[in-house]
Amino acid sequence: MDKKAKGAVSWIPNGVTSLSLVCGFIAIVLSGNLAEEGFCGFSRLEVCWMLVGASAVFDFLDGMVARMLHASSSIGKELDSLCDLVSFGVTPAVLLYNTLRMCHGEWDAWVAWVAVLVAACGALRLAKFNVDTRQTSSFIGLPIPANAIFWIGFMAYVNDGGSLSTVGACAVIVCVSLLMVSELPMFSFKIKGPFKADMLNVCRVLLIISALLLVIFLGVEGLMWAIGVYVLLSAADAILCASRSHAEK
Repeated sequence: MDKKAKGAVSWIPNGVTSLSLVCGFIAIVLSGNLAEEGFCGFSRLEVCWMLVGASAVFDFLDGMVARMLHASSSIGKELDSLCDLVSFGVTPAVLLYNTLRMCHGEWDAWVAWVAVLVAACGALRLAKFNVDTRQTSSFIGLPIPANAIFWIGFMAYVNDGGSLSTVGACAVIVCVSLLMVSELPMFSFKIKGPFKADMLNVCRVLLIISALLLVIFLGVEGLMWAIGVYVLLSAADAILCASRSHAEK
């Protein structure tokens, strides 16, 4: 393959990455008036959730395409972070703001504005991730795609008339936002080498089973609780690893 062809191929993963941002942008635009009629039998809010889901698919595919084409690059890494910020940071924040205004219009306007923390902490989380050498095979803090998944479930809960106070809503927004920039070790789904029945893989299997059951029985709202299970399992794994390390010393 000549130099020009190789250069053209290297932009294919970047194009896939950009589609993630496009989906996030469209979701932001559609969320401007959630009360309007949706599409194909789905409400506007549901369409926005699907677009965030599509962003996650493109975010997964870009890395796979880059590996298949041997087209990884430093530009691709930076572009990935910028698109993640839009699709999984800014988009969920705007959707959350508009959902709270639509479902709880009786609240003081400032409550919905707390959603800006989701975008701000998402930006800080990605900046830390890009320079943190500890996060090559696991995460420190809640990954930003998991943050977006949580808010989809949370918005489903709010949209379905879930009981929620102003203090409760603010507490959830603050806590989940701070989780992104916390020092809590969280496992990833990257399995290197043959599968082993160790604590880490047990946690992965438990999370998959829990997520499936929660979504089956609770619908979209189950995504919120699935991320809660992910946080708890990660905390349990971190405590176990710390105690084992302490015992070895």
